[in-house]
Amino acid sequence: MAPPLAAGVGGTFPSIDGGTLAIEDWRGHPVLVVNTASQCGFTPQYEGLQKVFDTYKARGLVVLAVPSDDFNQELSSAAEVKEFCELTYGIDLPMTDITHVRGPQAHPFYQAVKAATGFEPGWNFNKILLGPDGAVVGTWGSATRPESQTILREIEALLN
Repeated sequence: MAPPLAAGVGGTFPSIDGGTLAIEDWRGHPVLVVNTASQCGFTPQYEGLQKVFDTYKARGLVVLAVPSDDFNQELSSAAEVKEFCELTYGIDLPMTDITHVRGPQAHPFYQAVKAATGFEPGWNFNKILLGPDGAVVGTWGSATRPESQTILREIEALLN
């Protein structure tokens, strides 16, 4: 497990609903952060993200979707993304505005994760699980579904 990200590292994300979302606000809870896209072969994973959120949110899990066009597969506006996710997948988990997740323009959260672990999203629907202390517990690529036993075991260990 990587050392905890420093308090405040990652700052805030603009929320798709307006306002901001701060990773630091969820300290003390596990947080599954997933870079998403609406026009990707992995887009149906939204269903699994919502299922995992619904299953574990009462026990403290936060699932944060981070729409990104870094791989040229996102809709052109946050409003379109929000509408697509709500209508197609019934998404009500926290979502950011469209955000860079890799390269020199990457959001500070992703820069901090890369600095701490070497992990940088290689495609859409990469997953980063933070422990309650802010440490990166695990990272997974696109092919690992959010409801896979590999991820759920890690989540459950953090909730017990």
